[in-house]
Amino acid sequence: MKRMIALALGSAAMLLPATMGAAQDASYKIPTVVKISGIQWFNRMQEGVDRFAEETGNDAYQVGPPQADAQLQVQLIEDMIAQDADAITVVPFAPEAVEPVLQRARDQGIVVITHEAADIENADYDIEAFSNAAYGEQIMKNLAECMGESGEYAVFVGSLTSKSHNEWVDAAVAYQEENFPDMTMVGDKNETFDDQQQAYQKTQELLRAYPDVAGFQGSASTDVAGVGLAVEERGMEDDTCVMGTSLPSISEQYLETGAVDRIFFWDPALAGYAMNELAVHMLDGGEVTDGMDLSPEGYQDLSLQGKVLYGQAWVEVDQSNMADYPF
Repeated sequence: MKRMIALALGSAAMLLPATMGAAQDASYKIPTVVKISGIQWFNRMQEGVDRFAEETGNDAYQVGPPQADAQLQVQLIEDMIAQDADAITVVPFAPEAVEPVLQRARDQGIVVITHEAADIENADYDIEAFSNAAYGEQIMKNLAECMGESGEYAVFVGSLTSKSHNEWVDAAVAYQEENFPDMTMVGDKNETFDDQQQAYQKTQELLRAYPDVAGFQGSASTDVAGVGLAVEERGMEDDTCVMGTSLPSISEQYLETGAVDRIFFWDPALAGYAMNELAVHMLDGGEVTDGMDLSPEGYQDLSLQGKVLYGQAWVEVDQSNMADYPF
């Protein structure tokens, strides 16, 4: 295991090896294209991308569309190709929508690294903070414990085409059906477009249609905050279990009141750093292997399956430890 040190990153710390800091022999142009700009999740990712640029001397930077829209993201990737990027790292809003433009990038010799897109075809490698199935099952285990392993629950995804979100939910539902037969999912997957207001409105609709629903699992970082607001307005904090992917900066007030019970996440700053580090490793002619180490905590001894690298980087946060993650 590499010796690790803490480097200040915004208001929190990012763990990187003590050997980081020297500039690369060659400076590469590496844009990171995210799903949407201006939300806390990708603001935090940008901190990691900026830190990578500062520490390595590469021209690494982040861009994203002003709203969650697959075609706007495709246009940005096309712009990055036209600007002669050496590598492009992408968090796709809809993986199938970016396949053609990523193929064009690779045809031009651009290294493509993705994140949250485990089955994408037109990338050199995809890097994930963890196995999506294991993560979804872990959220369901917690939700079931909170619900006493019985009752109705609903699930949310940022997009019906978001690969990671759907893999988490599908794994969670499958685990529930096998292990908690007294629980029942109501309705279909609720699509929120990474928008807290949409999650709030969907929750209001669910509570009207299914007055006995007691559990909620969110996938987009803003989902549980929207659910929490609806739960709080109805005074249902003690009668519901709300869990899912988010950040403390998004869900803190609802964790404090009990409207949200627990959140799960990986540090997007570390993911942004890891994507860029992997891109440079490939540009330098490095081999990608099972068991390889990248710098950020949770991305050592990576498991390589096909062209997907899996780390062990998820975090669970509730009232008791949310102050430990000030981002």
